[in-house]
Amino acid sequence: MKLGRIAVMGIVAAVLAASAVSVAVASPGAESASPNQGDTLRGLGARVGLRVGTAVNMDVLGSTGVDAPYTDITGSEFSTVTPENVMKWQLVEPTQGQYDWSPADDLVAFAQQHGQRVRGHTLVWHSQLPNWLTPAAFTNDQLRDLLHKHITDEATHFRGKIWQWDVLNEAFNDDGTLRPTIWLNAIGPGYIADVFRWAHAADPKALLFYNDYNIEGLGPKSDAVYAMVQQLQAEGVPIDGVGIQGHLDTQYPLPNNMTANVARFDALGLDTAFTEVDVRTFVPVTTQEVLAQAEDYTAMLQACLAARGCISFTVWGFTDKYSWVPGFFTGEGAACIYDENYQKKPEYDALAQTLALAGGVPIRHRG
Repeated sequence: MKLGRIAVMGIVAAVLAASAVSVAVASPGAESASPNQGDTLRGLGARVGLRVGTAVNMDVLGSTGVDAPYTDITGSEFSTVTPENVMKWQLVEPTQGQYDWSPADDLVAFAQQHGQRVRGHTLVWHSQLPNWLTPAAFTNDQLRDLLHKHITDEATHFRGKIWQWDVLNEAFNDDGTLRPTIWLNAIGPGYIADVFRWAHAADPKALLFYNDYNIEGLGPKSDAVYAMVQQLQAEGVPIDGVGIQGHLDTQYPLPNNMTANVARFDALGLDTAFTEVDVRTFVPVTTQEVLAQAEDYTAMLQACLAARGCISFTVWGFTDKYSWVPGFFTGEGAACIYDENYQKKPEYDALAQTLALAGGVPIRHRG
């Protein structure tokens, strides 16, 4: 059953009425949680078999760190980490043939030290490419070879250390047509199957995901992604899951039938994950907008919890202090679950309460 804004609002209003979320300790789920993690998102997620993660800004993470509270919360509150930028091609190979893995290696080491899993983001994208990589500089065959080499080199470098790879990112337009990227133009539609095969060959144990925005609900874009993964499965292409980004905005209605949309990917035997969750709004924020933000976070988490194969839920940065939103959306912000001073917001409480309510019935998963 789809929970619309009115139904979800009841849960959210109850959460906002309390100054803090009270959580009863239940039996551990798929991931064990130490007692001091019991009331974290990490601990609550463990009790329902769901890993809760965050994207990480490596400019501010570190033991000597620019920002110690950021580092502490990253390590204690979450069970997965995703690099915001440091695994993207622009950062790992700024000069052709010269790789710089060090920031990404630091994140992997941090995850290992804190018992976390890593979502690799992203092997193939049309954006944030190195300056030397342009269609004018190479033939189509050379571009195909460069893409193959990049995927092989990066996935091999991190072999055995990545839980989920976002192999291909944002390959569709909102109307469901293929985005005319450097890769589509040079290689043709067959590049999609190629990149998954290449990634699997380089790291056979990693879960391989397609990742995109505006596919939270039923619609032309999610229909196109659904048709694509069906075709890949029919061709025997190694694809394991679909990443649903979850960048929402309170000025728009909730995406249509999110639960049904996630369920149909689940029915294909695929894993799913909410991979880049945040909810932006106009600032300064009103009480009504806070309610809407908490509601949207809740609805996405509920859609994930309703699907057996939804194995992780990742916020795209946890603090407004370092959010990407104000730099891209004029007049909007306040999209994260902590404020700029690392105080938990009602959005955090909504996620915690939703996980706590789900804790009585652990979710089976394939992760």
